[in-house]
Amino acid sequence: MTAEPQRPERLHRLGVLYIRNLIFFVTACTVRRKAILANEQTHKALIEFAQIGEKRGAFVGAYVLMPDHFHLFVWFNGSDLSLAIWVKSLKNRLSKDLRERGVATPHWQKGFFDHVLRSGESYTEKWNYVCENPVRAGLVQTAESWPYAGEIFPLEFLSDR
Repeated sequence: MTAEPQRPERLHRLGVLYIRNLIFFVTACTVRRKAILANEQTHKALIEFAQIGEKRGAFVGAYVLMPDHFHLFVWFNGSDLSLAIWVKSLKNRLSKDLRERGVATPHWQKGFFDHVLRSGESYTEKWNYVCENPVRAGLVQTAESWPYAGEIFPLEFLSDR
């Protein structure tokens, strides 16, 4: 009998970060990378969710809604809202829209990718890369012509001095 090779333990998400003024870069993908997101209705649902997030202390900055994933920046204004709960709520809101339009579930891959930005340059570099996604995917000639991108709240990196 051959012993199974041991797999490295999977990295786990940090529970709580005690640093103020964090801007998170978030990416979430549809299940089996189904192209179901880049449309007016889902875009509108994303914008509405982001706008009412202000009441809970969540501010979405720049975002790009691609056919099978989204990228966005989010900052929490001292609220107790966790990133994981917020992303789950966003996915649920977008799924509600998709179900209303007859798109079969499941809609999302489990989990999401996040990265804590460490400087203003990091925000700019990430955004410059992300906003070009539709161009690299061959969906448009220029990033400015992609209709499913924008900025809800202007975010600035603030050092914690």
